[in-house]
Amino acid sequence: MSRHRLRFLFSTTMDLSDKEKREIGQHFVFGFHGYEVSEDAKELINKYHVGNIILMKRNVQSVKQVHVLVQSLQQCARDAGHRHPLMIGIDQENGTFLSSSGLVSAFSSTAKYQAGTQFPGAMAIAATGDPEYARKCSSASAREMKAVGINWSYSPVGDVNSDPQNPVIGVRSFGDAPAEVARFAKAVSDGLTQGGVAPSAKHFPGHGDTNIDSHLGLPIINKSRTELDQTELKPFKDLIDAGVASIMTGHMVIQALTGDGETPASLSRAVTTTLLREDLQFEGVAVTDCLEMNAVKERQGGVPRGAVEALAAGVDVVMVCHTMAFHRGAMEATYKAVQTGELHMGELRKSGDRITALKRKFAGTWDDVLGNPFDEKAMNALQATNKKLSEEAYAKSTALISGSLPVFSSGKIVVMTPVVESLNAAVDDAEGLQRTEKGHVRNTAAPYYMSFAKSVGRRAADVEHLTYADDFDCRRDFGEGLIFVTRNADRSTWQLDVLERVATQALTGVPIVVLASCAPYELFSRRVLGVQACVASFEYTCEALEAAASVIFNEVPPLGESPV
Repeated sequence: MSRHRLRFLFSTTMDLSDKEKREIGQHFVFGFHGYEVSEDAKELINKYHVGNIILMKRNVQSVKQVHVLVQSLQQCARDAGHRHPLMIGIDQENGTFLSSSGLVSAFSSTAKYQAGTQFPGAMAIAATGDPEYARKCSSASAREMKAVGINWSYSPVGDVNSDPQNPVIGVRSFGDAPAEVARFAKAVSDGLTQGGVAPSAKHFPGHGDTNIDSHLGLPIINKSRTELDQTELKPFKDLIDAGVASIMTGHMVIQALTGDGETPASLSRAVTTTLLREDLQFEGVAVTDCLEMNAVKERQGGVPRGAVEALAAGVDVVMVCHTMAFHRGAMEATYKAVQTGELHMGELRKSGDRITALKRKFAGTWDDVLGNPFDEKAMNALQATNKKLSEEAYAKSTALISGSLPVFSSGKIVVMTPVVESLNAAVDDAEGLQRTEKGHVRNTAAPYYMSFAKSVGRRAADVEHLTYADDFDCRRDFGEGLIFVTRNADRSTWQLDVLERVATQALTGVPIVVLASCAPYELFSRRVLGVQACVASFEYTCEALEAAASVIFNEVPPLGESPV
């Protein structure tokens, strides 16, 4: 047997050194459960040397609690001998919660917990027409996050929402015009950076033109490279030219790029290295979207194999958010891939230099992240200022899509809101949530719609709040004014069926205002032509619905313009 062959066999069976394992750990961002540092989190940091942590809504109770949690995580990393502080990431796009787990707005306050200030999300902020609001709100949000130790925000969304049926992007996008999406995404990136938090533009190379959610399946985008350059890639090109710190790769198939109909972009070297690094000259950190999404998890080898493929494709950091078994599996699979030569330590170290540069800029030194007591007085002052900015931005986001707003009489106003319906089980439902056979939450009026009814109640003496489902009995009195709220009724068309029946039943002359509380696409349907006015809030946060109430009751003019 040749000396070269012996050397190869020895290299594939020998254990990795501590230094090599520490390097590998820097290439992962993992999540954990709980409001305190769990035993799983300690194992990830101590045993596997994981250099980056993602916080979810399940980790957030209050700003003070998050500060304590992050301090504990950083202390754990320092005690474990990490050279640099952890990057502490979070999904904070602002705007609507897509689930009780806080997907896309994990740091924002909820009805139960007071954490970060609620700011408008992408489509709502784009409706203002002013990217300066995007920059200011993102900078303000970043200052709150930085004060508690969060230094990496998986935002902005660079996806162009080309497909109105898109189940997972929608109002998370700044619109359907590539140039406008680029303009607002860049403003968010600038704001986060100014606030000391690393932005991460997503979902490269574009998740907007698909009606399949990668949480549930594998989206396929059939476009040529020329078409991609004109639409999907435009925002990312502009962000790269502006020096965005990191980019998140998405789990969609684009055959024009990958060369096959099966490999997600996040696992493709043609996308991560050839397109992102070589063609677009991106020099920052590339991180995958969570590999626990079905688009990757259901592939042969699952999450562990996906981690190896992503690193082989040239990504810097692999994200796995939820399951400890997948965390361990991904680490062990990566160790094996290095031992067998499938992954090369030289490439990982070069990639690690980019991670280190990100940490130096946004995490700083151990002195920067440790030993800083929580300044509650300063946080209260910051949030008071930020609340005013948020209210100002929301006030300029509500749009009158068609018709003219009525002047309601002093009689009864009826507010109709849809039952909570799961449009996407992967992101909408909490664990243990009970639903009817039709997918409606049992005996539930959504808290944000209850808040809207209260907003109306502050403006009208007599208000009746009705929650409607597809079998709603329209044989009733609809008072002297009706506000009919929809949520993505272009897909859940039963809501428009109910609207038509209600309009027929209501007395002639009773003004009907339709309020689209999420994406506004249903307001462009001929099925709403008979109502007096159509208004869009672009999200169903309490703040957005309060702003919409102000517009509907003619307290402020409708200044927003639909970005789609």
